[in-house]
Amino acid sequence: MSIVWTIIIGFVAGVIAKLIMPGKNEPSGFVLTTILGIVGAFVATYLGQAIGWYQAGQTAGFIGAIVGALVVLFVWGLVANRRA
Repeated sequence: MSIVWTIIIGFVAGVIAKLIMPGKNEPSGFVLTTILGIVGAFVATYLGQAIGWYQAGQTAGFIGAIVGALVVLFVWGLVANRRA
């Protein structure tokens, strides 16, 4: 159930992260933004567990998922700049 919760939170976090960090190099499609948000939520979950903020089996909170999605969007922007 925690994976499903991470996906749901990541979906919402991806949309919010895109609103916070708009730009021409970030993905403009709704599906890609959502996928990057979900990846950001997973990154926040596993990074938080590695640091000790969350216990095993505990998912990242909403704010953590947004921060993770912002990090993923930032990295995506850097990679997109190199390719262009």
